[in-house]
Amino acid sequence: MKNISVIGVGYVGLVTGVCFSDLGNRVVCVDINEQRIEGLKQGVMPIYEPGLEELLTRNVRAGRLSFTTSYAEGLKEAEFVFIAVGTPEGVDGEADLRYVRMAARSIAEVMDHSLTIVNKSTVPVGTGDWVASVIREHCSDDVDFFVVSNPEFLREGSAISDFLYPDRVVLGSFSREAAEKVAQLYLPLRTTIMITDLRTAEMIKYASNAFLATRISFINEIATICEALGADVKEVATGMGYDKRIGHAFLEAGVGYGGSCFPKDVKALAYMAEIKGRHPQLLRAVMEINSYQRRAVVRKLEQALGSLRGKTVGLLGLAFKPNTDDMREAPALHIARLLRTAGSQVRAYDPVSMSAAARGGIEVELVEDPYVLAEGCEALVVVTDWNEFKNLDLVRIRDLMNRPVLIDGRNIYQPERMKELGFYYRGVGRGYGDQEKQ
Repeated sequence: MKNISVIGVGYVGLVTGVCFSDLGNRVVCVDINEQRIEGLKQGVMPIYEPGLEELLTRNVRAGRLSFTTSYAEGLKEAEFVFIAVGTPEGVDGEADLRYVRMAARSIAEVMDHSLTIVNKSTVPVGTGDWVASVIREHCSDDVDFFVVSNPEFLREGSAISDFLYPDRVVLGSFSREAAEKVAQLYLPLRTTIMITDLRTAEMIKYASNAFLATRISFINEIATICEALGADVKEVATGMGYDKRIGHAFLEAGVGYGGSCFPKDVKALAYMAEIKGRHPQLLRAVMEINSYQRRAVVRKLEQALGSLRGKTVGLLGLAFKPNTDDMREAPALHIARLLRTAGSQVRAYDPVSMSAAARGGIEVELVEDPYVLAEGCEALVVVTDWNEFKNLDLVRIRDLMNRPVLIDGRNIYQPERMKELGFYYRGVGRGYGDQEKQ
């Protein structure tokens, strides 16, 4: 059993702390947000993630997991300190490191014994060196410490599985010994552990996310061409994916990527390239294609309805993906803004995100279920591919709508079936399956 402190109880920090405690370690999670810490002590989850609440409850009861707002208390017996605070997007697309600086300084001010400090947050290349300098500036000269980069690769909605069954663990440090100590924490997972230098580890995270975002934008570009030429992008992607050099992952055409990682990480990588005098043309194209996919939804609605002014449009889904309540950079928010600008009245329903949407003050009407959503609408847009939406009573949905127009931003329905049911149906890149081609 190791003693671990995790700084930050946001998405990454909470999942990391809970999973390390479930592996048998003693974990103290530290956060300056008193309301969030008090909630966790009472079992109130600040995020939605399948399986997380059950794991948290089990480990709290076992005495392996606790929460505090005090750095001194949280680091008292720690051997490892994981920094897992937010790195939001800055004004020019750069990563804002104010919370990392606050965490590093707070660690340094209470550190009274040797520690291995692990950057879990997604941070720009070179941050490990900078964190070490911040800590040296504010800690006692006779306290040794080491900095290790350990980028996270957790997908919202499957984060528990991603932590416990990872494709790989990446560790970077100028101290091989420190990296190997952190590697010992991950040995129970029986996965590939890659040890490299600090900056390479930090770059692996950005390069990985940028590549996945590129795949999404690539298939969306192909979808746009498919619509013009009469091909079906779902079949195209399936045929491509059988090639072992390509594979099927992240080849689902739709309304684009969102969430807390891909949008800001692609922007941050482009920013890093630009300030070093490089020209990230591909990354710029990835971002532009992603933005285009949201605008394309509105154009399809205009094709179906004519003017959008005064029309009522319902959004099926708010979260940026299924199995999460996260609406950060969600396509639904962008589409809703475009529709409101065009004069539409916008309603929305999401199986999980309604409470978060209400707290966030989203400027759409929130309704209690998809059938209430459909009543009186001129059009519906599938924005999040929740399983619940795949099993709707579509005849009932059609009969409740003023006009049976459905824009399928996730291609969850079959165009032929939707035509049989009497819908004006448009998917993404469905070619001759789309209504206007028939």
